[in-house]
Amino acid sequence: MNPIDELRAARPAHLGDRPVDERTRAAELAYAMSRPREAEPRRRRPAFRRPAWGLALAGAAAAAVTAAAVVLPGGGAAPPPRAPAVAANAPDATEKTRLSAREVLLAAAANAGRQAEATGDWWHTATVSRTLFTAAGGGYLVESRGRDEMWTPRAPGGEQWSRGQSLGAAPATEADRRAWEAAGSPAEFEIKVPGKRGTLTMPAAPGKVRTGHSPLVDGDKVFWLGRNVTMKDLRGLPDEPEALRRWLLRSYEGHDTESDGVPMASDVWLFKVSAGLITDMPVTPQVRGAAFRMLAGLDTVEVTEDVTDAEGRTGTAVSVEERVKGGALLRNRLVFDEETGRGLANENIVVEPGGLQAGLEPGSVFSSVAVLEAGWTDSGPRR
Repeated sequence: MNPIDELRAARPAHLGDRPVDERTRAAELAYAMSRPREAEPRRRRPAFRRPAWGLALAGAAAAAVTAAAVVLPGGGAAPPPRAPAVAANAPDATEKTRLSAREVLLAAAANAGRQAEATGDWWHTATVSRTLFTAAGGGYLVESRGRDEMWTPRAPGGEQWSRGQSLGAAPATEADRRAWEAAGSPAEFEIKVPGKRGTLTMPAAPGKVRTGHSPLVDGDKVFWLGRNVTMKDLRGLPDEPEALRRWLLRSYEGHDTESDGVPMASDVWLFKVSAGLITDMPVTPQVRGAAFRMLAGLDTVEVTEDVTDAEGRTGTAVSVEERVKGGALLRNRLVFDEETGRGLANENIVVEPGGLQAGLEPGSVFSSVAVLEAGWTDSGPRR
């Protein structure tokens, strides 16, 4: 079975076909990988993403979307890559300078708040995601890639459209490629999950493009921001950092964004939930600036300059650390363009391996979601 279909099959029943964010989908993929393989594929309805923290965030694309009408939050098209992408399992050597988080984030807030804003009938996003896995038997690392697009209507009562494609899997680095070639260069990768029985077959070739659509949840809910919110909610968010913080914390109950059995400090929760206000939620430039200023007030965040994301773009990163299920310590990192305040990517860096990250070296980029496009357009999805 295609790993994306495995992912869809693994969705908890209570979530149905509601939109789902990339981090949730990554978790679902890991869960799917731990399940026994099915003998025959089953037909399934398209799964939609529940965009958490805005990252209408799993599977993803090599080329940027060619929708000229789309305008980025900061105006214009996505900047071209300025440096080669860092290998997914290479030590995170770009994190070389610890700066004052407050000063950098306040400067980004000012720049974000000054950006012009376009309007349109649809909020459109395009993302590319990458996740590291270990090949069974060979012991080398495999990077799975996929592309996703989403069109969310501005007006209530409409439908949310999505288009996704698995871009296939490949050895993560040159050393991994040599190990793959020594294993006979198989066209499919047998992937193992630490602590789980069985394997998952992950094709090297890209999968089919899948398009789907679904009515908005309750007729008007478009994103998840600690709770399901409407477009009106997002457009009316406070543009003052303390008021924004209070608004968000109304949904905080002391636990993880995905599981009420995993405790989480409020600073980490705020970081994870609000990252989408910077990356790809349809908020005003002033609210985006307020999100930066709110993050500047958190004691636990760190800022690093000259970070290269998986698309080869150089930016500044703000991050927090979180202990996840299985014992691993990860650095949740938001990469942004300091000059415009535009979000570039959300990444998870291994600090201490464990659980699903067992066997990965500290500094490995376990998963990443790069935002290629995020903005308003009058052009809806091609039917």
